[in-house]
Amino acid sequence: MGETEGGRSAQLKHTGLRSGWTTGACATAAATAAYTALLTGDFPDPVTITLPKGQTPAFALAVEELAEGRATAGVVKDAGDDPDVTHGALVRVTVRPLPPGSGVVFRAGPGVGTVTLPGLPLDVGEPAINPVPRQMLRDHIARVAAEHRGAGDVEVTVSVDDGEEIARSTWNPRLGILGGLSILGTTGVVVPYSCSAWIDSIRRGVDVARAAGHTHVAGCTGSTSERTVVAEYGLPELALLDMGDFAGAVLKYVRRHPVDRLTVCGGFAKLSKLAVGHLDLHSARSQVDKPFLAELARRGGADEALAAEVAVANTGLAALRLCLERGVPLGDLVAVAARDQALSVLRGAPVAVDVVCIDRAGVVVGRSGVR
Repeated sequence: MGETEGGRSAQLKHTGLRSGWTTGACATAAATAAYTALLTGDFPDPVTITLPKGQTPAFALAVEELAEGRATAGVVKDAGDDPDVTHGALVRVTVRPLPPGSGVVFRAGPGVGTVTLPGLPLDVGEPAINPVPRQMLRDHIARVAAEHRGAGDVEVTVSVDDGEEIARSTWNPRLGILGGLSILGTTGVVVPYSCSAWIDSIRRGVDVARAAGHTHVAGCTGSTSERTVVAEYGLPELALLDMGDFAGAVLKYVRRHPVDRLTVCGGFAKLSKLAVGHLDLHSARSQVDKPFLAELARRGGADEALAAEVAVANTGLAALRLCLERGVPLGDLVAVAARDQALSVLRGAPVAVDVVCIDRAGVVVGRSGVR
């Protein structure tokens, strides 16, 4: 990964896509600049930080405010070519001195959430600044203190302009993070289309559900499938995992952090991909295998003429309709095959699994039963 100046993202080799910087990296850069100004009277611009894997990006400052007893710096987040909802957000950090021995104290400013439910890697009542960004902030505060003879005892308040509004399009409200965004990042780098924030939210969703005592959770591909499992099982919101296309992320995390029962619910076509062994269900990364559907149809009693039609159907749902018209339970067969693939990923973890396939209207078109 190349280094950058001015907060610009680096170019990823082989892909032609630019990487970006996490909110944690932006907050660290802003805090470094603010504390330097508090001790010296001058803001370094650009400000350079060191990320956990050794990269040393430099960030341009969008905000510089120095007043008696405090300094504020702001950095505009550049997520590179990743479709990140926080791209372009202004991350501000205000640093104030504290009495000797106080250490670094974190506060949530406007647009940064507060933890209200157990199960997250932060205590209830804490600002939603995740553990790795906290450590990055502490490390850089300590470096600035050593360089400029400061004590290192400071209050660090992180804010994100319009963060509360942006957070409405994230998992935060469901996870009990209220009032704004989380300050995230484990490496400081946003890899385009890695969807690391979404996958992290899936993991935190499992953690929160377990902490709340829910023993049955559901991985859902979208809002329609969420409504289906609520109607079918009466599951509360905290037990619903917004799986999207990331079936593998759900299964692998539940393997390490088991619940008694996992229901996987989604569109027939998407779950037919899981049935054949794909763990990423996005259309750009996996396709409906219609010859596989034809073979399943044969197992379900389809004659060769119907199997041939299924094999060349325009879509997965078209194949399903052909089978429904002839009394072949293709939806159930896909659900069973998807369940068996899920169990193979779970590798014997003590988790009972069932799969529910739906059509676009949310009508159940296939069930596997629990195993």
